[in-house]
Amino acid sequence: MSNAASTTRKPAARAARPKGDPGHSGQRNTALAWLTVPALFFFLAFAVVPLAGVLVLSFASWDGIGAIGSAGLGNWFSVLADPGLYNALGLTFLIMIASWLVQTPISLLLGVFTAGSQRYRAALAVLYFLPLLLSSAAVAIAFKALLDPNFGLATGLGLPFLAQDWLGVPHLALGLVIFVIAWQFVPFHTLIYQGGVRQIPRSLYEAAEIDGAGTIKQFFHITLPQLKYTIITSSTLMVVGSLTYFDLIFVLTGGGPGNSTRILALDMYLRGFRANLMGPASVIAVILVLIGLALALFLQRLGGKDKQGSQLEGM
Repeated sequence: MSNAASTTRKPAARAARPKGDPGHSGQRNTALAWLTVPALFFFLAFAVVPLAGVLVLSFASWDGIGAIGSAGLGNWFSVLADPGLYNALGLTFLIMIASWLVQTPISLLLGVFTAGSQRYRAALAVLYFLPLLLSSAAVAIAFKALLDPNFGLATGLGLPFLAQDWLGVPHLALGLVIFVIAWQFVPFHTLIYQGGVRQIPRSLYEAAEIDGAGTIKQFFHITLPQLKYTIITSSTLMVVGSLTYFDLIFVLTGGGPGNSTRILALDMYLRGFRANLMGPASVIAVILVLIGLALALFLQRLGGKDKQGSQLEGM
């Protein structure tokens, strides 16, 4: 009787075993691991190695041409004791915060607007995307010409309020930089928010309409909470990207008037390639990397532990 019971239990035990083959799963994981080798190679070659080189140069004395000598901590002491560093650091954070405050609401509203199903909105989305197709240097040259007080829009269209020395007054130059940055990069973040809005289930809005919620209530109680991770992603790209606004500011203002727009990235360039001080320039580069990593980690922490969570969790 016991033998019969044991024989009847064996097929059930076999049926309870998982159907997947462990050997096949291991081979698949090995194949997937090998696929990451090219990406890992490029990451090491174009990210880790250059960063290591910059870190080494921050302790070296080099003019960019001759032999590389050792400077020890001298570069760090000289840069950290320079008041110009803190002026550039303050301007960097000022432009970062101001550009975020300008770009985020505009790109969010445009993203919600262009996420609709009407035909004309698709055409407008293409028009909004056009500034992103231009290089930062070309955008800077265009605005520099348009806002010229003698030959720009002020004279051509007869608009006296535009006849100001936009690039000669510190606060005007800083405001112009923030405006041009927003004009160029709002389209990119608009596309991010547009994709995020289109992932929100339509059933949420239908339920809200049944409950009598209007458009504004739906925006604040459904759209914004659902875009939690999209806002964090956009803000991360926006904030970390603001550390690299070199080309636009270099062409538009050159860091002037005075040092009113000389941010860290531009300060690094001017020290390294104008003053031939590669060691101090490398110190600023390391500082930029550390600031970027700290900001990225901080913003990602705002998203919580579940980075891959569904947008439904933002409710």
